[in-house]
Amino acid sequence: MSTHTMLTPDNCALALIDFQPAMFQGVQSHDRLVVMENVQILAKAAKVFGIPTVLTTVAKDSFSGPFMPEVTDLFPEQAIIDRTSINSWVDANFRAAIAATGRKRIVLAGLWTCACVSFPTFNLLEEGYEVFIPADACGDTSVEAHERAMQRLVQAGAVPLTSLQWVFELQQDWARQETYEGVMQILKAHTPYGIQVRFSKWALGEHASEAGTTEPNLLPA
Repeated sequence: MSTHTMLTPDNCALALIDFQPAMFQGVQSHDRLVVMENVQILAKAAKVFGIPTVLTTVAKDSFSGPFMPEVTDLFPEQAIIDRTSINSWVDANFRAAIAATGRKRIVLAGLWTCACVSFPTFNLLEEGYEVFIPADACGDTSVEAHERAMQRLVQAGAVPLTSLQWVFELQQDWARQETYEGVMQILKAHTPYGIQVRFSKWALGEHASEAGTTEPNLLPA
């Protein structure tokens, strides 16, 4: 499948790696709160669009702490794969979970970009997967560490994008009512555009929608 082909709810899976307290402590490439917001955008989009999701931690009980609950609470029935390996792909349970999604296009984000994102990405590419990296939901020990890692990932064949780009690519049309409200809730909770959404709902009424309206007299003359 070409990287020019859009990501859709039925052709990709999401993998989130090591969003844990100890790993966040080392992040200096981004505002850590921004990374936290963006990984929630990814996880909530996966939930809204029914996209298979793999969650994994490293040394949860002995060093790094639990995966951030803002994400795991979205998937209460899902087992979180705990590893000792820096490279998730080394772990047989992670490999099995990726295979079980049945998808060959993997959207992958994690902490840190230079290792826990890069290493499994290289392996996935070798195994014939397409990998898409939401760069604004990853972080590293410095700006340069993140940027050099992203450059190497792109050179290796991974495709960079942003968290919101993925959401909009999945939605495509505001008239898709089955996911419209879920996407609006993501925007309101985690993006500056949420301020505009709130204003429009207040000023025009809850019927205000980017999908337009078929009702003739909703707006004042």
